[in-house]
Amino acid sequence: MSVDEGCADDAKDTDGGGPAPTEDLLYGVIRRLWPLHRTVVRAVERELADSGMTAGEHALLDALRTEGPRTVPQLARGMGLDRQPVQRWVNHALELGLVVTAPNPAHRRSSLIRLTTEGTEAIRGVQEFETTELRQRLADLSAEDVRTALHVLDRLGEEFRHLANDSRTAPEETDSPGSRRSYGSSDNSDDDGITPASLHPVHKGRSRR
Repeated sequence: MSVDEGCADDAKDTDGGGPAPTEDLLYGVIRRLWPLHRTVVRAVERELADSGMTAGEHALLDALRTEGPRTVPQLARGMGLDRQPVQRWVNHALELGLVVTAPNPAHRRSSLIRLTTEGTEAIRGVQEFETTELRQRLADLSAEDVRTALHVLDRLGEEFRHLANDSRTAPEETDSPGSRRSYGSSDNSDDDGITPASLHPVHKGRSRR
């Protein structure tokens, strides 16, 4: 069954063939999120195969490029992840020369992580390629379609954060940035498909297939 056929099935009532209730459509969205996440991770890691980065480190560099220097706890909260995997990505990015640590005037024991010139060039090159690919492959989607998708995903994320926070421990620092998209999940394992890569030199820009 194609995605379009699946969408059509979700839009029908299972009994009378009429329009499905909103909650059924929402479950259709939720059912697609996990396999979509895994597919995005595989696609990103394919593009990064010769760069030395993983999909998680791509998300890390994107967060730093968008938001500026952050502490590891701030990065973890903004990416919707536990601290341990983010710390591993930071450590690997440090070894690759993509980020450096800097003193944090607001929190002496928690250093800021910021992009190096090489890290900025690497994430810019990858994202320029990704942007070109998205424009070509998703040319049938209007800006309004994309805005609607963002609105729905933001609302789902907001409500599921409320559910998740009922059982989560308090954050390590009181300040927190706004929520962000992430290639990761909220557990501290590597089962989300984002794992540290073996060390090898990073190439500026995107990888060559």
